[in-house]
Amino acid sequence: MADQLSLLLDSAALFPLPNGLSFSYGTSGFRSDGSVLGSTVHRAGIVAALRSLKTGSTVGLVITASHNPVCDNGVKIADPDGSMMDQSWEPFANALANAPDPNSLAQLVLQFAKDEEITLGAGQSAEVLLARDTRPTGETLLEAAKQGISSIIGAVAIDLGILTTPELHWMVRCWNNGTKATESDYFAQLSNSFRNLMELAPNENLNLDTVEKKLIVDGANGVGGSKLEEIKKNIIGLEIDVRNTGKEGEGLLNEGCGADFVQKEKFAPCGFSLSDLGIRCASLDGDADRLVFFCLIPNSNNKIELVDGDKILSLFAIFIQEQLSLLEELPARLGVVQTAYANGAATDYLRNLGLEVIFTPTGVKYLHEKALEYDIGLYFEANGHGTILFSKEFLSQLDSVNRELSSKLPGSKKQKAALRLVAVTQLINQAVGDALSGLLLVEAILHNKGWSFQKWCDLYQDLPSRQLKVKVADRTAILTADAETRVVKPAALQELIDTETAKYTHGRCFVRPSGTEDVVRIYAEAATQDSADSLANSVAQHVNHILGSDIKT
Repeated sequence: MADQLSLLLDSAALFPLPNGLSFSYGTSGFRSDGSVLGSTVHRAGIVAALRSLKTGSTVGLVITASHNPVCDNGVKIADPDGSMMDQSWEPFANALANAPDPNSLAQLVLQFAKDEEITLGAGQSAEVLLARDTRPTGETLLEAAKQGISSIIGAVAIDLGILTTPELHWMVRCWNNGTKATESDYFAQLSNSFRNLMELAPNENLNLDTVEKKLIVDGANGVGGSKLEEIKKNIIGLEIDVRNTGKEGEGLLNEGCGADFVQKEKFAPCGFSLSDLGIRCASLDGDADRLVFFCLIPNSNNKIELVDGDKILSLFAIFIQEQLSLLEELPARLGVVQTAYANGAATDYLRNLGLEVIFTPTGVKYLHEKALEYDIGLYFEANGHGTILFSKEFLSQLDSVNRELSSKLPGSKKQKAALRLVAVTQLINQAVGDALSGLLLVEAILHNKGWSFQKWCDLYQDLPSRQLKVKVADRTAILTADAETRVVKPAALQELIDTETAKYTHGRCFVRPSGTEDVVRIYAEAATQDSADSLANSVAQHVNHILGSDIKT
C-alpha cells in the first residue's frame, strides 16, 4: 500500500488543480477549455483504472469535446459493455477532479477503493483503452490520461490513436465480448451489414426515380469525416461525397458546420451551395456521435429542410415494426424512449403507430438505461444522438427463428424479414449513438422502402417550438418530476405554466433547471411559431417573477 500511495502522490504532483476552477462529470463527461483540463484528465485516468479493477474488465477513456468549439476538450469513460460509466461513480469522479492537493487526492482514492472493495497493489491488473479526436490539445491530454492510469499499480493504458467516440465504445464492448475489436473490424462490420441490408430490399420498392443514390456528408471538420472516407471505399450502391473532413483549408472543427450547427441554425454548413439542390445531405458532429439529415431549400439563401433525431428514430421504428409484423413467431416488446424535448408531433406519430413511447429526464445515460428494459429499445434525442438496443434474449430468439426459416422457408418474405433484422442488429452500434452506423442504416432503410428524402420528411409536420433560458440565483430552487415535464417546486409555477399552455392550440411547455449552470431552461411548442414564442415568453416571465433574474434566448 505504501508503494501505491507514493505513486499516487508523485503522479498527482505533476498535474495540480487550476486555481479557481471546479469540474463536474455529466452526460458529456468532463468538459472545459482544453488548456485547463490536464489535472482533470489525469484524474479521469485514475477513475478509469479503478473502474477496470472493480469490474475485472477492460474499460475505455476517450478525449473529446464532441460538438463544442475547437478550443474546448473533454474526457469520458466507457464501461465494459461500451455504455457510459455507471452513474453511481460520478460523485467520486467529481470529488477526485476537484481534490485540492495530492494528499487529498490520494486519500480519496484509498478510501474509495476500501469502500468499493477494490484491492490495490496486490498483483491485480487493469486495462484501459484510450482514444482521442483531432483537437490540438488532445495529444497532451492523452499523455495526462496515461499518467493517471499508470499511477494505479497494475493498470495498463492501450493507446488506440485517433478514433470517433462511438468507435472507442464499440471496441470496448467487443474487447470484453471476446470478438474482433480493431478499427478495420469496425469498418468491415459496417460495410458488410450495410451490403447485406441493401441486398434484401424488396424488388417492388426499388424505384430508382425516388431513391437518390448520392449522399453528401458534412464531417464537421472532425474525426468522423476521415473515417467515413475509409468506410466508403467498401460501400456498394451509394455514392458518398464527404466534405469538411478536417483537411487543411476546409475550416475549423464545428465552426459553421456539424450536426449541432445544422440542427440549431437550420442552415446548410460551410462547403455546401445551390449546386447541391435536390441531393440528400447529412451532417455529423465533431466526434461522430450525432447525426442529422437535410436538403437545401431552393431560393432560400442556404436554408434547409431538416430531418432531426426524432425523424431518424421514426424511420427506424417503422422499419423494425414492419419486419416484426411478418414474424409472428418472434414476439418482442418494442419500446421508444424520448425526452420532453422531442417534438410533440413525433411523439403523437409514434403512438399512432401503436408503439409504446416512454419519457426520461434529459441525458443519453437516462435514455440508454430505459431502452435496456425492452426486447428492442430505440432512443434518440432531437440533436441526432441515439441508437437501437437489442436484448440478449431477443437476439437468441432471432437467431433461432432465422435458422428455422432458412431451413423450412428459404427466400420467403418471413425469412427475408428475419435476415433484415439480423442485418440491423449488426449495422447499428448498440454501445452508444454512432453517426456513421446510423447514417448507413438510414440509407439502407430508405433503399429498402423505396422512399425519397421528401417522403421521409413528410411523415409528420413538426410543431413550431421555442427554447429560452432564464438566469437565476440558484437553479436548485426548481424541482421537477415526470421526466422533467412537471414542476414540483415551487408549486405555484406549474399552475401558471398550465394556465398559459391552455391558451394555445397544441400548446405544450415545460421548464427544467440546467445541469451545469444557474439557469432555468424553457421549452414551448404550439400550432404556430408566434404562439410558441408567446407561450415561451409568458412562462419565462413567470419564472423570472418567482425566481428573479434575466431572460435569454
